[in-house]
Amino acid sequence: MVNRREFCSALTAMPFSLSCAGRAGSGGGFAAKSYQNTRGQRMPYQLFIPKEYDSGRRYPLVLWLHGGAGRGNDNLKQISGGNAVGSHVWTLQENQTRNPCFVLAPQCPDRQEWATVADAQPTAQLQLALEMLEEIRRAFSIDARRLYVTGQSLGGFGTWAAITRQPGMFAAAIPVCGGGNESQAAKLRATPIWAFHGEKDQAVPVERSRRMIDTIRKAGGAPKYTEYTDAGHVIWEQVFHEPELLTWLFSQRAS
Repeated sequence: MVNRREFCSALTAMPFSLSCAGRAGSGGGFAAKSYQNTRGQRMPYQLFIPKEYDSGRRYPLVLWLHGGAGRGNDNLKQISGGNAVGSHVWTLQENQTRNPCFVLAPQCPDRQEWATVADAQPTAQLQLALEMLEEIRRAFSIDARRLYVTGQSLGGFGTWAAITRQPGMFAAAIPVCGGGNESQAAKLRATPIWAFHGEKDQAVPVERSRRMIDTIRKAGGAPKYTEYTDAGHVIWEQVFHEPELLTWLFSQRAS
């Protein structure tokens, strides 16, 4: 069973609200904004826009789903602390030089989840984040064939849930220390996936990733899987500094 205690450790003309008021202290080139849909539901988020953004070209976008410690309404924890490396690796100057991309980092409220722990069903919070992504796509010049999603722990479950709910939407996914719904895994046989888990994870059992990978492979898919021997739950630094990770991700394109 999952140890919940550890696991949970130009736009204003549009018919939705993407507040462009930046916020000091976000760091790393991110700008703090707020999304509101037509039903009045709100979610804070951070958005990184490539420095040399040119509306005449199309850019990839990485959707970052934070872990449990990133929840709240301060619009900062999702890209700081334990969530810093997974959100900022894409924005480093050397990486932006090679692969200029947008990074979208929504923030899930306290005591909420991106997906249910038991069977990785998408929650209303994940649906709101996906709606937000669609509006960002309409507001900026985003390459629809190069949408990527990644997240750790709470966000790892969210990553599995996002690609299961929208199997053709994302060009690739990097779920870290999460779990999915094996009954839905066959939907993912054509989705490029590189999953990660620590062998001795005490918060989210490693079997959650193993079973998803095995089921996808049995369905004819070819997901990548890296399991760190003797590692626990906190493997973010290892994952997001894997030498081939960014090259692999940005080479993927949806059909």
